[in-house]
Amino acid sequence: MTIEFDNNAPIYIQIMNYIKKQIVIGKMGPGDKIESVRDLAAELQINPNTIQRTFQELEREGIVETKRGLGRYVTDEESTIMQMKKEMASELLGRFVSGMKELGFAENDIVALVEGAVQPDKDKEEA
Repeated sequence: MTIEFDNNAPIYIQIMNYIKKQIVIGKMGPGDKIESVRDLAAELQINPNTIQRTFQELEREGIVETKRGLGRYVTDEESTIMQMKKEMASELLGRFVSGMKELGFAENDIVALVEGAVQPDKDKEEA
């Protein structure tokens, strides 16, 4: 695992976001075992208490489950993973739209640009 830490956000949140992204993109699937606190702390060269806090927050959100004596695992709840994916997409989209509005684009222009990016061949078909 390789993470470039940003000094503007708590490290445990950055690790949480990294793990969430790995789950959403399918690199970590439902039921997959997660590295131990000690192994992950050594790999990232950070304090084990930071990793422990990360896991506690992920458990609180229902993304990770602890199986006593076996370790931590990604939740088997597909709905939890899908909800997390939607939240991440919404956050990303919100930042994009805000940025485009700051550049002076109107909503209909933003929609047209997104449609053009998603369906680049559509314009060629209409011509």
